[in-house]
Amino acid sequence: MGMIQNDWLGPLTPEFHKPYYAELFRFVKNEYATRKVLPPADDIFNAFHLTPLHEVKVVILGQDPYHNDGQAHGLCFSVKPDVEIPPSLVNIYQELHDDLGCYIPNNGYLTKWASQGVLMLNTVLTVRAHQANSHRGMGWEEFTDAAIRILDEQDRPMVFILWGSPAQKKEKMLHNPKHLILKAPHPSPLSAYRGFFGSRPFSQTNDFLAENGLEPIDWQIENV
Repeated sequence: MGMIQNDWLGPLTPEFHKPYYAELFRFVKNEYATRKVLPPADDIFNAFHLTPLHEVKVVILGQDPYHNDGQAHGLCFSVKPDVEIPPSLVNIYQELHDDLGCYIPNNGYLTKWASQGVLMLNTVLTVRAHQANSHRGMGWEEFTDAAIRILDEQDRPMVFILWGSPAQKKEKMLHNPKHLILKAPHPSPLSAYRGFFGSRPFSQTNDFLAENGLEPIDWQIENV
């Protein structure tokens, strides 16, 4: 696992010394040695690598990584440029088009968002290939909960976008009155029509950032 090097390291270091993390590390190391696991080991902490703590303006919480070959690279909902856009991201792009008029791009590579301060964090950071949720309950949730608590303690405006019930369960951890919490059904084809479409999270986020003197996010992902 590529270790976290930036300003996330200090506040997260206590987690690395807790018993649950030692067990999680052993489990994940054995899984990578004996199974096909996603994302590639060096990409596990990409959400933290690409969006340093001091730059976080927006948090999008996912569940666990995409489990098909070549999809996951450490950012929730994102896939590498040459990978077919997954259905949930197709729906995210449709809402983005309806909300802000962004054209729908030919790829699902969302690192542009991460580089602008959008932390794209799954609550579970690894998965066995072709077995959704196969690493749930092994310790990642405790680690990512710690990251959410660290974010909640930041004394600056921040937007938390919670799509679907697993992400919305994290709302109870958020107490900072400076933060905006946006909730909607998950963008998956199973639930997008229950209120995800029309929820306008992108314009609401940018309006909030602008009201607080912060640079809005350029949500347009360009064609490759």
